[in-house]
Amino acid sequence: MISFTEAQVYAWLTAFIWPLVRILALIASSPVLGNKSVPTRVKIGLAVAITLLISPILGPMPQIEPGSIPGLFVIAQQIVIGVAMGLAMQIVFVAAELAGEITGLQMGLGFASFYDPVRGANTAVISQYMNLVATLIFLAVNGHLLMISTLVDSFTAFPVGGQALHADGWLAPVNWANRIFFAGLLLSLPMLATLLITNLALGILTKAAPQISPFSIGFPLTMTMGMGILALSLPYFPPILDHLMREGFQIMLKIATLFQGR
Repeated sequence: MISFTEAQVYAWLTAFIWPLVRILALIASSPVLGNKSVPTRVKIGLAVAITLLISPILGPMPQIEPGSIPGLFVIAQQIVIGVAMGLAMQIVFVAAELAGEITGLQMGLGFASFYDPVRGANTAVISQYMNLVATLIFLAVNGHLLMISTLVDSFTAFPVGGQALHADGWLAPVNWANRIFFAGLLLSLPMLATLLITNLALGILTKAAPQISPFSIGFPLTMTMGMGILALSLPYFPPILDHLMREGFQIMLKIATLFQGR
């Protein structure tokens, strides 16, 4: 008859809980996998499955009681690391949405928004379209698998333990967030340049022929030009977003390394 001591069962549960907390935190804050449309049971099941697969290769876990003060400190530490890594990938999607927001405003579609039940707020149509493009590219390059692989590597960069988080780790997500405006402007630059030329042409036309109403032809023209250049620019989005996503995976691992103080 196979029997287990209480100490053995407790050691197994402890070795399972610590990585599970970090994995759950990353899945909850990451793009695609952490989307509110994904059922909570699916997220928990995925986190448990990943933990069962990787826990044998993570090495010994600290023998700390989860309910104790040091145990709660380790749990909070794993949550911070997981959320920070997940937000690093969310920034790429925010940059794509920012590009859609800028483009929509220049096209005159700033009022064209609808209620997004996932975010719980009104979202611009072009912004939502750019988010869908980023999601498809993320899945096409196996971003979900690369994100899980980076998560597994983070346990080597920052093993589970009671050490304090280094200050450099807190600054890494902030510095990476600076790329939101740069990447958003870079993605929207073709549309901005085209619409700027269109608006200048409308201004010259209005001066040359005052009897032409700019409101009657301006909105249809800017919307048509914006849609056209957006369709033409679409093939150039994947390389840019792919580069940002791969850079995001590196930042995820860098965050764990900087929290370690290396």
